[in-house]
Amino acid sequence: MKKFAIMITSVLATLPVSAQETYENARLMETDLNGTARYVAMGGAMDALGADISTISTNPAGIGMFRHSMVSTSFGIVSQEGAKNFRTGDKTNASFDQIGFVWSNRTNKTSFFNFAFNFHKSQNFNYILAAAGQLDGNSSQNGLSHVKAIGENDPQTGTSTYLYDKKDAMGTAWWTNQLDNLYYNTFILDGNSENPCWNAASDFMMNRANTGYIGEYDMNLSGNINNRVYLGLTVGIHDVHYKGLSEYTESLLKEGNVPAGQVTVSDERTITGTGVDIKAGIIFRPIESSPFRIGLSVATPTFYKLKSQSSTRLINNTEYRGPNPNYVAKSSYEFKLYTPWKFGLSLGHTIDQFIALGAGLEYADYSSMDTREITDEYYDYYYDTTTTNSESDVEMNRHTAETLKGVLQLKLGAEVKIDKNFAVRFGYNYASPMYKENGSKDFDIDSYGTNCASATDFTNWKATNRLTCGFGYRYNNFSVDLAYQYSVRKGTFYPFQSAWGDYYYDEDGKGAIAVEQIDITPTSVSVENKRHQVLLTLGYTF
Repeated sequence: MKKFAIMITSVLATLPVSAQETYENARLMETDLNGTARYVAMGGAMDALGADISTISTNPAGIGMFRHSMVSTSFGIVSQEGAKNFRTGDKTNASFDQIGFVWSNRTNKTSFFNFAFNFHKSQNFNYILAAAGQLDGNSSQNGLSHVKAIGENDPQTGTSTYLYDKKDAMGTAWWTNQLDNLYYNTFILDGNSENPCWNAASDFMMNRANTGYIGEYDMNLSGNINNRVYLGLTVGIHDVHYKGLSEYTESLLKEGNVPAGQVTVSDERTITGTGVDIKAGIIFRPIESSPFRIGLSVATPTFYKLKSQSSTRLINNTEYRGPNPNYVAKSSYEFKLYTPWKFGLSLGHTIDQFIALGAGLEYADYSSMDTREITDEYYDYYYDTTTTNSESDVEMNRHTAETLKGVLQLKLGAEVKIDKNFAVRFGYNYASPMYKENGSKDFDIDSYGTNCASATDFTNWKATNRLTCGFGYRYNNFSVDLAYQYSVRKGTFYPFQSAWGDYYYDEDGKGAIAVEQIDITPTSVSVENKRHQVLLTLGYTF
């Protein structure tokens, strides 16, 4: 047991302005390969081939290649390989993935003007994370709270400048969070400043169930010029519904590495809100006599306004039980988040109307993601609208730039018609890592996003590989398409960040300076997400 100075005692209340933390935001940035079964089966490589409603959100010009009106809907099953059900998380789930229509209007012999609407699930959050490992006997989650409490000290005088003393105008500490409050309130033995303690841990176990989705509602105007140049514009509305339930348990030790019991942090966080973006695209045939075509696309940032709510409980089953052994901290706040721009380049070619080949590249620089604090919000009675002003969270955005990087997505696909009504498809989709290998959460960021954090763990995910296949059958105006997708992504899980250094303090209150060496180095654990998807699309052309 180690002594340290008292931390803040106030419980986090509902904060009027805030910003989210990098790793929580990154969770919202990723997109699944999803849409119609034909689009999925070809690895998403249809941005230049077009004539599939799923291109409405990747290259809007693809809608301009429709010659007939149509409606379609898609649904299926998603299953996580090797997972065990936890709390609200189920490793196998039914999923409604897409519904939309295209209305095609011929303007002259060789040109069309089309309108389309489509809903698709751009991200399925359902994932069960399980990680467990040994610690070195000198580290623990509450060790981070200890580091903040002893703070920054002058090695010459021993004068302390505690991190929790750095407060905003409202008196709220910047760099401490919900977990710090929980550890303070559950580990104070009798409320005396001499008694708070820090225990190292021998091992940890984390279980988390992520559920929910991001739904994307796209409206498109598109057309073509003389069957050679195709143009499209899409306005998209993104609807976020995320929920995460986690339980993190450590086995604590006292002096002599004697077991002291377990402490469990139970955390629930929801993120909801909406965003809007605009996507534009062009497809053209450089050689009039050839079906070979090139596609270019660009998407603005998605301008999100989001609300994050959390409830965190610390259950102290150790012999060091404070006055509130089952303490609860809550927070609720709104913030804005602007995603990066996206750029796409695609190629498409058909051979004798029986073979279609597609390839595409998409790039987005996630280090430029803009997390924003809401500065004020007011209702304009004249215009009957609510206006929200915001500004960039400079410190959190700096951390984002140090933690995330650009992602390049490669799409390859092929379709072969066995006869005029039956086709088989294959695809491959690769997304490079979003996280830098040395990326880490950082409690030392002067930000509301740090102040409202309720979990210390983070995962640096590596590349995503997707293999796809499927087939399609058409009978008169009806079509049935089936796709199978297998995706694999591995990552490195950390229960908390590292912290180390020499900390000086006045040992007896009379000027006797002592030094304490802190070295908190967590053990990393390899995790993975292997997912199977079976997707069915029903369509009708008229």
